[in-house]
Amino acid sequence: MIELKSAGEIDAMREAGRVVAAVHAAVRDQAAVGVTLRRLDEVARTVIEEAGAGASFLGYHPSFGATPYPGAICTSVNGTMLHGLPTAYRLRDGDLLSVDCGAIVDGWHADGTVSFTVGTPRAEDLKLIQVAEETLAAGIRAAVPGGRMGDIGHAMSTVGRGAGYGMQNDFAGHGIGRAMHETPFVPNEARAGRGLRLRPGLVIAIEPSLMAGGGDDYYMAEDGWSVCSGDGSRSVHVEHTVAVTADGPVVLTLP
Repeated sequence: MIELKSAGEIDAMREAGRVVAAVHAAVRDQAAVGVTLRRLDEVARTVIEEAGAGASFLGYHPSFGATPYPGAICTSVNGTMLHGLPTAYRLRDGDLLSVDCGAIVDGWHADGTVSFTVGTPRAEDLKLIQVAEETLAAGIRAAVPGGRMGDIGHAMSTVGRGAGYGMQNDFAGHGIGRAMHETPFVPNEARAGRGLRLRPGLVIAIEPSLMAGGGDDYYMAEDGWSVCSGDGSRSVHVEHTVAVTADGPVVLTLP
């Protein structure tokens, strides 16, 4: 069942969104050559704890996960597109890192992802990040009352595929609220004018991921969590929690 949120409930989710944004800022500040992914997870846990919030991901165990998730954030490096575990891996110069975070405040979740480079950036990585952010922005702009869910996926795939990047549509967006993952499914790619009618009060996580090699294939790593590009090409993931309102889309995971 799809649950529409009241204005007050959306405000409550905004508080969780601020925690997510604070985690992103702190992790970006600490992500440097030689720093381990595990250390970044510790930074995230500290921010969440000091905010009086909870870590949505910690202990989460969906059907595709090999084990309950062991971290507060997902740290996906280079060819890992989604759900990378915060391990003892030490960041290297030029690494491409995506940081996915979920936070819960007073029973309400928010979910967001940022991607950035560590150390000396590669021009092709900066372009990949830029297009991913433009892809997400296009999806957000389409999240308006009276539109259709397919409009969001169509807007995103037009930008991402138009730039020559690969996209996958199995791990995509979702409803969010009292639970981190709620209905409806929010596709990364879809036909315009199709799907659920968008109504004020719908809150969704919109989260495109792009693969630089141009292919759509991916595989699950041996750790049972990491989703990797099939051709080994570098990948990015970006995400915001967005409320559909009578005045247009409102992003809840900004500072």
